[in-house]
Amino acid sequence: MKTRNLLIAVVLCMCGSTVLPLEEKAEWKAGVAVARITPEQSMWMAGFAARKKPSEGTAQELFAKALALEDNHGGRVVIITTDILGFPGSISEAIAQRLASSNGLRRDQVVFTSSHTHSGPVVRESLAWMYSLNEEQAAAVKSYTAFLQERVVEVAGQALGRMVPAVLSLGRGEAGFGVNRRQKTEKGYVIGVNAEGPVDHEVPVLCVASPSGKMLAVLFSYACHNTTLGADNYKFHGDYAGVAQEEIEKAHPGVTALFMIGCAADTNPNPRGTEEHVRAYGKDLARAVNDAMSGRTSPVRPPLRTAFDRVDLPFSPPPSKEELEARLSDQDVYRQRQARGLLGVIDEKGSLPSHYAYPVSAVQFGKDLTMVLLAGEVVVDYDIRLKRELPPPQQLWVLGYANDVFAYIPSRRVLEEGGYEAATSMIYYGQPGPWAPEVEEILVSKVKQVVAGLRQGAE
Repeated sequence: MKTRNLLIAVVLCMCGSTVLPLEEKAEWKAGVAVARITPEQSMWMAGFAARKKPSEGTAQELFAKALALEDNHGGRVVIITTDILGFPGSISEAIAQRLASSNGLRRDQVVFTSSHTHSGPVVRESLAWMYSLNEEQAAAVKSYTAFLQERVVEVAGQALGRMVPAVLSLGRGEAGFGVNRRQKTEKGYVIGVNAEGPVDHEVPVLCVASPSGKMLAVLFSYACHNTTLGADNYKFHGDYAGVAQEEIEKAHPGVTALFMIGCAADTNPNPRGTEEHVRAYGKDLARAVNDAMSGRTSPVRPPLRTAFDRVDLPFSPPPSKEELEARLSDQDVYRQRQARGLLGVIDEKGSLPSHYAYPVSAVQFGKDLTMVLLAGEVVVDYDIRLKRELPPPQQLWVLGYANDVFAYIPSRRVLEEGGYEAATSMIYYGQPGPWAPEVEEILVSKVKQVVAGLRQGAE
């Protein structure tokens, strides 16, 4: 026994100063895979209603990536990251069903995230009423969406097939280029610059290394709209998130960098608009990740537990059929499209929906890390509140734009203030109206319920 104790070796994780016993090296398996998802033809780009024509080339390739993790008891999860605006629920659910058939993954074991780049392609059914597509352009979107699904299924399967023993650790950095964009004016709240508004500058980093200390992958996030490039850009580009991943992989050959976006609905890069801004912010975010990797990290241990649930989020009373018919002659073409689409829903189903079945996903890593993945474009108030009410905050990682990007998710404060995130955005997303005032309490309550169940099971 004494000899055995003397011979116990330790492994230093390259993510930082975490020292782990050799005995623990088999607690995790990890696999990573990458697939290019840049459109091979010119097509409409996502995110800005102001664009008036299809894409004109590629400035930076777009990718789908997958990180597969499995603990020593068979608990597993596949985290998918993509350089797109977001997955509509119909697409993520179709992919999840295919992964269930091909790889035996339960719905709670697969997570869909995006970088929310506004310089990527339109995906079918996402912000469908925002874009002025002719038949040929709509066909290109349909074709690309099928291509995207194939690539995501492929990359998830490859990651599962490449799993090797791994060590996980958690670090945190900080980047400061995100600024609250809800600016108060005499005419109400507009998208501008609010230097005093709430933001989250934290950069959580999950390091994945081999037992010998060789870095395999790094998963990170930041809560800022991926909109450094504006509507005048017509070349595909991953924006600051794409540059950050590129810079990290350049600094660490052989490492795969995967980006997820946080609760970024009311945060923009500032200033923005040029390629120089994109490079600067990407490099700053990469610097924050590298600082976290080289600084003090904490071990992330099993068991791995996952959850996926839904909660009904209520809309405010929707417009009547007569109100919608009156909007058909509105000077705003987007309000016309919304009215026409909602009238179609009434004709088909007899009434407009009273709620949305909102997905809540979470991943629990032992007692060391809780990852909460929220759907839609979530304002930063949720991030701040959940970190306050689900302690300890350093073990909570809150993300938005996961599994289903179908609308903005304002807090009660933002709903009461009004503006784009609270109301106007619902026109472009084709929803029947703003959310009911109690939405924040309903969602936070569901998140707490899901997290409590996972944390209890991890004890």
